[in-house]
Amino acid sequence: MIKKLLKAPGIIWRYVFVRVFSLYYYDPKYLKCKWFEKYDSLGYLWAYRDIWNRIVFKTNKKVPFPASPLNSYGDSRIVFHPDDLNSLASNSGCYFQTIGAKIFIGKGTYISSNVGIVTANHKLSDPDQHQEGHAVYIGKKCWIGLNSVILPGVCLGDNTVVGAGSVVTKSFPEGHCVIVGSPARKIRDIHS
Repeated sequence: MIKKLLKAPGIIWRYVFVRVFSLYYYDPKYLKCKWFEKYDSLGYLWAYRDIWNRIVFKTNKKVPFPASPLNSYGDSRIVFHPDDLNSLASNSGCYFQTIGAKIFIGKGTYISSNVGIVTANHKLSDPDQHQEGHAVYIGKKCWIGLNSVILPGVCLGDNTVVGAGSVVTKSFPEGHCVIVGSPARKIRDIHS
């Protein structure tokens, strides 16, 4: 048994490494989603990279799931479905800031690279301080385009598409629409 394990390819070692370290770093529900169904699933690669970055570079220490070291997370106050781990673990350049409030991401939502989602702005009179935080709600099956920013208190209904480079300053709770621009405005409805 030990001889077989020593001759095992790197992918098996990665699986074992993640399983051992997951006891200390991850909520078990995130290792039971579709991204971890087989020992060679993509989720194990994301978790492997994340664990090394936690140990060596001390990045994302407060985030309790396999998170891309190429993204910046405020802390663990991001609520999402475990099957949607791909939006948080595989993209790059995103900024998720959760000062004083949570970010809720609906099931089936895709978040592109370089997206910023923030719950609190800086105070105008003192940039060293933040205003009160307001939760951000993103509905199910939304698509947040490249380089978009979603500001505090925004609520996006199900099936909302945010065009690339948009700055979302107000809510679109009805969903089923495409919003674009700075500030974002609705340009069309999406009919099922």
